[in-house]
Amino acid sequence: MKNNPVLITKICLILVVGAMVFSFMPRIAAQAAGAAGGMQGIIANSEDLPRVSIGTFIRNMGESTGLSAFINNVNQRETPAGEPITIFGWQELFMVAVGFLVIYLGAAKGFEPLLLIPIGFGIVFVNIPFAGMGEGHGFLNVIYNAGVGNEFFPLLIFIGIGAMTDFGPLIANPKTALLGAAAQFGVFSTLIGITAANYIPGVSFNLKEACSVAIIGGADGPTTIYIASKLAPHLLATVAVAAYSYMALVPLIQPPIMKALTTKHERLIKMKQLRPVSSNEKKMFPLVVFCLTILLIPSAAPLIGCLMFGNFIREIGVVDRLSKTAQNELMNIVSLLLSLGVGSQMTPEKFLNPSSIIIVIMGLVAFAIATAAGVLVAKFMNLFLKEKINPLIGSAGVSAVPMAARVSNKVGLEADPGNFLLMHAMGPNVAGVIGTAIAAGVMIAVYGG
Repeated sequence: MKNNPVLITKICLILVVGAMVFSFMPRIAAQAAGAAGGMQGIIANSEDLPRVSIGTFIRNMGESTGLSAFINNVNQRETPAGEPITIFGWQELFMVAVGFLVIYLGAAKGFEPLLLIPIGFGIVFVNIPFAGMGEGHGFLNVIYNAGVGNEFFPLLIFIGIGAMTDFGPLIANPKTALLGAAAQFGVFSTLIGITAANYIPGVSFNLKEACSVAIIGGADGPTTIYIASKLAPHLLATVAVAAYSYMALVPLIQPPIMKALTTKHERLIKMKQLRPVSSNEKKMFPLVVFCLTILLIPSAAPLIGCLMFGNFIREIGVVDRLSKTAQNELMNIVSLLLSLGVGSQMTPEKFLNPSSIIIVIMGLVAFAIATAAGVLVAKFMNLFLKEKINPLIGSAGVSAVPMAARVSNKVGLEADPGNFLLMHAMGPNVAGVIGTAIAAGVMIAVYGG
């Protein structure tokens, strides 16, 4: 033993561990007894605990799928007018299909993809069951409340449009401003038509609502959102989607009207090259227009002012960084958010009801009348002009810049491959932007109180 220290160490460790165990035996026994009693209590109360069921788990998983929601969901919601309506799952599925159709038109057919693709995804997102993207703190609802449901995004868009716009063609040929004014016939004639629609059973529009619908005829999405937020916020979703849809479908809607109202000879009219416009003229134009707006139609000053501010920083030449930001980063970001926010409002309760359908139809009528009025006024002007105007540029009097001008040019090239009308059409096109903003200002001034 004395010669084996390892063995002695082991014996000592065994004795120490044994002593510790014996000293803790009473406590261990007490804890074991308590645990046994607790287990008996748990067993006794086991009926109060939820049972684990594979069948229930599978059923709950099935009920939480989109497929089940599209088949079985029934929700009570309100229309834009505040009337209760029952929405079924298949209606949400229908709206999802509409969203994918809009994406297809933008991505595959090239109908204004910068607008239609984000609008389409917004439609799909907001109609996904259980996603909640258009409610509360949802992604789309945050976007809508931040800038679509008020004047923030529309005015930022106008700054970007102003920075991208060359008013040179309008300055060089001022008489084309009449064509931009002519397009407003579509707005005000539709205002009368919507008022008359109140005689249809189940349809009721007051003058503020009628103004918000009629402005769709100007084919100007930001202006439509702006005036609806001022006069009829509950219709903002419907009129915004209608306006942006018609803006995107300009290449489909306008050509048949243009061709029906013009002869082959009229479509072949060639216009002289525009005179050069000096830098000073371009710098003074936005300031003069803005000042006139302040003096004559101050209610239109926010729209016209932002448009002219954007154009002034473009033309002045000393703030190129601001001008490029407004034309590119600002315009792209705000357009993306605005389009997603517009698409997020395309839900069944806001569109699958008689009033909304009438709004969409009357908006199309307004746009068609605006297109036709521009063409007809151009033909009327030719009765008194020595240098004739190609009536096709009259259709560009709507505010869809530069889409409407491109359509005028395209139809002109179909008649004569050597007849380029783009720059001539830009005159009435930019005049249409100003005209629609002025029309909105008049409506707000008259009915905004």
